[in-house]
Amino acid sequence: MAELQITPIPGVFEIFPKVFPDNRGYFFESFRQDWLEKVGISENWVQDNQSFSQKGTVRGLHFQRAPYAQAKLVRVISGKVLDVALDLRKDSPTFGKVYSTILDAEKNNLLYMPAGFGHGFSVLEDAIFVYRCSNYYHKSSEGGILWSDPALGIDWMVESPIISEKDKVWPTLEEFRIQTGGGL
Repeated sequence: MAELQITPIPGVFEIFPKVFPDNRGYFFESFRQDWLEKVGISENWVQDNQSFSQKGTVRGLHFQRAPYAQAKLVRVISGKVLDVALDLRKDSPTFGKVYSTILDAEKNNLLYMPAGFGHGFSVLEDAIFVYRCSNYYHKSSEGGILWSDPALGIDWMVESPIISEKDKVWPTLEEFRIQTGGGL
């Protein structure tokens, strides 16, 4: 069984699987649908993604617009990242709020965020990052929020971030709010 930890943002959960170590190594269940169903979440997972990123990389804050919006279940299988979920749900009382946690291959923890969130991470140790998605990638539906928007106050915990050209030009949260009439 896993321990589910409620976060300050409704709908976002951190999950800590039970790990069974022995003299050969360890075993744990890295995903079970019933963990999420226990708290009323029933997703139809359709795509798994994996990336490798070197220490100092920042990716995000990415999302997909409806009807291609994605819920995500994320974790690292090696290394350590600071994972960030940004609430972009139009009518949410926590719109614009950020939840961040360190995903660590030694803790085997996961983070679930529903559709309507911006997502990003910074790499604290070289990392292999995996994420399960509830919808397929759809290029023309993707969007983002500027990772360095001062209004978000995110401490990415890296000194000289490695950023893609695309991630350098996303709008700020305020620009996004104006463009969308209030959110996703």
